[in-house]
Parts: sequence; structure tokens; C-alpha cells
Amino acid sequence: MDLFIKIAMLVVFFGSMIGVGIYCRKKSTDVNSFVLGGRSVGPWLTAFAYGTSYFSAVVFVGYAGQFGWKYGIAAAWAGVGNAILGSLLAWLVLGKRTRVMSQHLNSATMPQFFESRYNSKALKLAASAVIFIFLIPYTASLYNGLSRLFKMAFNIDYSVCVIVMAVLTAIYVIAGGYMATAINDFIQGIIMIFGIIAVIVAVLNQNGGLTEAVEALGQVSDETNAAGSFNSLFGPDPTGLLGVVLLTSLGTWGLPQMVQKFYAIKNEKAIGKGTVISTIFALIVAGGCYFLGGFGRLYSDKVDVAAEGFDSIIPTMLGDLGPILIGIVVILVLSASMSTLSSLVLTSSSTLTLDFIKDSVVKKLSEKKQLLIMRILIAVFIAISVVIALIQHNSKVTFIAQLMGVSWGALAGAFLAPFLYGLYWKRTTALSVWASIIFSTVVMIANIFWGKYFPSIIQSPINAGAFCMLAGLIIVPVVSLMSKPPKKEYVEKVFSCYNKEEVK
Repeated sequence: MDLFIKIAMLVVFFGSMIGVGIYCRKKSTDVNSFVLGGRSVGPWLTAFAYGTSYFSAVVFVGYAGQFGWKYGIAAAWAGVGNAILGSLLAWLVLGKRTRVMSQHLNSATMPQFFESRYNSKALKLAASAVIFIFLIPYTASLYNGLSRLFKMAFNIDYSVCVIVMAVLTAIYVIAGGYMATAINDFIQGIIMIFGIIAVIVAVLNQNGGLTEAVEALGQVSDETNAAGSFNSLFGPDPTGLLGVVLLTSLGTWGLPQMVQKFYAIKNEKAIGKGTVISTIFALIVAGGCYFLGGFGRLYSDKVDVAAEGFDSIIPTMLGDLGPILIGIVVILVLSASMSTLSSLVLTSSSTLTLDFIKDSVVKKLSEKKQLLIMRILIAVFIAISVVIALIQHNSKVTFIAQLMGVSWGALAGAFLAPFLYGLYWKRTTALSVWASIIFSTVVMIANIFWGKYFPSIIQSPINAGAFCMLAGLIIVPVVSLMSKPPKKEYVEKVFSCYNKEEVK
């Protein structure tokens, strides 16, 4: 009976996802509607699409377990940072200006934005190459954590659940494009909100309630951290925690799959509403995930982190929940994974098609052929991510795991500063964008091979990524001021969009 309940919940979940994809197929008949939903997506769908693309199973299972174990309940600061820096300020600083300028420049992707903003086709090609290289391994990381949860709930082999999830995601994205992704993101976001609240309440009840759980956590110590460290305000390692907050929060400002959500939103009024919705969503989901992970050490007698890794912590915490709650958890993690996967592969396929194949490889490419190529590439990218995930899981290839870890840092470090300054500062030059991209990709790739030789504070990929983002904010203005200014007439034409009253 327990198994029947879990399977029934999955069938309903998967059926609704595919149904939405079929429903949206008729609305995705051209490139603009397939990639950006016709730039007419409302605040609720955009805010949930932003949030669900932001938080994947990597956060719920991997990061929540890892950082909760390291920093205790202070890990919840990462969720607060995600809400304030990664959502609220991102929407306030980037939202309106991104929508207005991207529409003015007729850019549907970040590389197209760079080409039009900086008058450089070479920049478009370079940006598309960086996105392709680093988004693919990032998509593979989304399957992390599914193995233990599905084994706990259904005793199903990891490869089966990975393939099923990938195939079903491919169906609705290929069929309905951005609009299908946005609607499904909304459904999946609702599941994530109620799911994380239910799980937190259940886990705290297992430990005698909030007060007793916090007190019990205060009694925990290890070789390097005294009792009281894991229930303190800033945890045992405030510096390391700050790196986590910066990378997981500020990083969204430069991630192409996140910024692209602002391209598609309906109007300025929708941006205001979306800001509030997105912030609340992040506070509940991200704050809840990290807060939950903060109690992981209360289960240290049931989990061997040294042998099983951090991904084992959250599944162990949830192992004794009832069948309905476990079913909710599985759907929660599937929702988090599928929403982010759909966003990443749509970004990758549109970038490769519009920024690399079109005009550069194939000079004349009709709308119909562009749509066909994007749909084919979505299937190809999902297939590649499955292969990488299965290879990494079965052979424990550390290189792949490391590459997944640096993906976020490399992308955010390369693009955050060029995109931000490009929206606000007319003096920003193409040369400074090159400097930012080259610096971050070189540093993050070097971190894979020679990270142990880095200064201790940036040896971890997370801190190295945060360093690249902050460095970019200095590199871009310095190189811009040292290089030849862009042509005034061209820049004034680009920024003229801000002199016009936005069409509602």
C-alpha cells in the first residue's frame, strides 16, 4: 500500500508535466515564443521560473547536507543571502534594465546581448562557447542526490530514475519551450514550498521540537569544533560561510539561465510583483533547505559522512518519515531537478543555435529550421548530461565531479561584471569583457588541476568562484578605463532605450 501511494503520486506528477508540454506546443511556433514565451510572461510564472531554476536537487540534497554539516544552523544564512542578494537585489538591480535593453537590442540570449551591447561578434561566439562548456557538466550535477532518495523510497536503480527524469523533462521542454517550462516551474515551485515546510516540521518533531533540536545541536562537537559551535549565530567558520553566501547568492546575477528570465517578463509592473514573489519563494525554499541541513549532525550515529559523502545526510534524516511524506520529498527533489534541468538545456540549445550555428555555421537559417535544431539540441544536451551523470556515479571519476563544482563559479565569474556594467555604464569596453571572461575561466579551470597550490582561502571551488565574481567587478572598470572608449554614437544608440517610456 505504501509503494502504491508513492507510485500514484509520481504518476500524477509526471502526467501533469507532460500535459502542460502538450498544451503549450501550439504557443511555441516561432523562435521568440519558444525561447522567451513571446516576452509576455507574467510575474508569478517568471518569479517561480527564476526560483525553481535557482534551487535544484543540488541545493536540497547536496548543499543543504554539506553546509549544514559544516556550519550547523548558521547555514540558514545562505538561504537568507539567496533571498536578499540572489533574488531581491537581483530583481531590483537587473530586472527592469535587462528587459528594456534586451528588447531594444533584440537579444534573446546573453551572448546576443554581449554582441549587440559591445558591438563584437567575437564576444558572442566566446560567450556561447563558455556557456556550452560549463552548462553541460552543471546539468549532470542535477541528478546528484536522486540515487539515495529513490533507493530509499522505491529501491530503484539510479540509472533508471535518471533516464526517466531526463526523458520526461525532454518531452515537455521540446514540446512547449519556455512557456511549458514556466508553467511547470510554477507547479513544481508550489510543490517545493509545501514540501520543504512539511519536511522541516516532520524532522523537528522527530527531535522533540525546535527548542530541543537546537539544544541538542549545541551539545555536538568534533575534532576541530567545540560544543556550541553548530547552534551559534554564525557557525564554526564564518569566513567559509561568507564564501558560500556570496557564490550561491551573487552568482545568479551572471548566470545566463537566470538572467534570461528577465528577458521574457511582460512589463515593468510585472517586475515589481515578481520581485516580491521571488524573494519570498527564495526565503522559504532556500532558507528552509539550509535550515533543515543544519540539523544533520543530530543523525551522526546513522550516517558515515567520510564513507558515504555529504549527499547521504539529507536522505538519512528523511528515512523514517511516513510513505506520504517520503513521496512528497521525492516529488520535491524531482521538481527541483527537472525545473533547473529544463532551464539549463533550453538556455544551452538556444545559445548554440542562435549564437553559434546561425549566421556563423549556417548563413541562412529559417525560423522553422532554428526551432528544429533547438529541439534536437535539447534532446542531445539532456542525453549528454545523463551519460556524464552515469559515468560519474558508476566510476566515481573525480575530474567530472570537480568540473561540475566549478561550473557555477566559472559562469558567474565570467559574465556577472560584464553584464552588470553593460546595463549601467556607457564606458564599459569589449576588451574589459574579454578580460573578465578569460580571467574567470582560467582561474576556475586551474582550480581543478592545481587548487591545492591556491591560497587556502580560495582552494575550494566555491570560494574560488566567489573570488572570480568579486575580481570581475574590479577588472571590468579598470580595464575599461585603461582601454580605448567605445564609439559614443553607438553607445548612445544602445542606451537610448532608457530614454523612452516603456510600453506597458
